[in-house]
Amino acid sequence: MKPSLPLSALVAALALAGCSASSAPTGNAAAPAAVAADDTPTTCKSGITLQLLGSGGPITDDARASSGAVVWIDGKARLLIDAGGGTYLRYGEAGARLEDLDFIGISHFHTDHVADLPAILKGAYFLSGRHDVALVGPSGNANFPSMTAFFDRAFGRGHGAFEYLAGLSGGTDGLQLSVHPSDVNVASPVATKVWQGDGVTISAFGIPHGDVPALAYRIETPKGVMVLSADQNGSRKEFVDFAKGADLLMMPAAIDDDADAQSRFLHATPTVVGKIAAEINPKMLVLDHFMGRSLKDKDKNVATIQLYYHGPVYAGRDLSCFPLSH
Repeated sequence: MKPSLPLSALVAALALAGCSASSAPTGNAAAPAAVAADDTPTTCKSGITLQLLGSGGPITDDARASSGAVVWIDGKARLLIDAGGGTYLRYGEAGARLEDLDFIGISHFHTDHVADLPAILKGAYFLSGRHDVALVGPSGNANFPSMTAFFDRAFGRGHGAFEYLAGLSGGTDGLQLSVHPSDVNVASPVATKVWQGDGVTISAFGIPHGDVPALAYRIETPKGVMVLSADQNGSRKEFVDFAKGADLLMMPAAIDDDADAQSRFLHATPTVVGKIAAEINPKMLVLDHFMGRSLKDKDKNVATIQLYYHGPVYAGRDLSCFPLSH
């Protein structure tokens, strides 16, 4: 029998095995590595860094966690954007701590962007002291709830699906986290400021994801600007103005250029992603939300994007890190 690897070595080996040539940037900048949790103190936790928790989509054929990311600020994971299936595990692997979290932004209410939110918030039972966190999400429509309605349906006293966590609304019943949900009107013609603190300002703006109310987030920091877009089809031209000046732009890579009409109603093709990135002209483009087919065609899709956007393109993986370098 062959000797087994220690767990830390196995995790590191798996992370390194995931770094293919197409994960490298296409410009002169060095590629941020896909890192194991043991590496995060030096690679993810310094300065201001985006770390993907999940880089996959709604189908298990991508063998990745679904969408979610944290933003590290001076060694603490202060911001969480989306919490799809699998991000609970990745949140722990990344070394993120709930007591450091100040802001949660949910892009929309597909399960691959929000399913693990209750599991993450349950950690409030185990905090050493009371803490407040802002929870922001989109307004609703006939098929999807708003953020405040979702929170009430999940945690509302007397009727919530997870009623035993009803104390989250005020940091009571043994839960040391007080969560403050709010809605952003996705149809607003201008961005909505949703959080500010310690030199960081976060704004949200509605993006077109078929008939699903959805938001993108702009995070302005002393080290630069991140714009994180969840699923969108790219048809709202005002998104370019919202994202102008971004040092880091994150866009989904869910489909190919030959996808069917329904898929293109929900998602941007590589050609559309490339054109949007070219207009915004960020210093780096990070791709996430891969699915099984788009992973198989990843090299072709990245090449299509590069026909329009000529900066560095990063094909993200679970736990990969992208620091702002200002």
